[in-house]
Amino acid sequence: MSYPTIGQLEREIAQRISALYYEQLGQRPSQVVCHFFDTELVISLEKSASLVELTLISGGYENLAEQVRLFLDKIIKRQLQSLLEEIIGKPIVDLMTNTNLVTGRTGIIVILQQLPEVRNPESIPKANLKNLAE
Repeated sequence: MSYPTIGQLEREIAQRISALYYEQLGQRPSQVVCHFFDTELVISLEKSASLVELTLISGGYENLAEQVRLFLDKIIKRQLQSLLEEIIGKPIVDLMTNTNLVTGRTGIIVILQQLPEVRNPESIPKANLKNLAE
């Protein structure tokens, strides 16, 4: 079995997250950036706020828009975890998300038990290569 490079894995994660947001919220983020740092995965999404949330904000219902986003993040979080575990092939220890509706950005931090299996683990910044042996 041939493992992907870390860049290929990051691109696949970004594409699949973009598709998940489109499927669940009806719009794709304008950009999804994904980077591994040892056993941490950091993902940022640009323009991830839905049209409903933006409409609520423009109508003066910022608090309601924030509540809606909290519930959406909670629902999507479970789907994100399943999706990422499927792609990475490793269990996730913790997954944290936060969306800033003012900037329209979402940040996702994922903590893994161990590094994903890739052809070029030395390309992962700050990778503790001992994690690969375990």
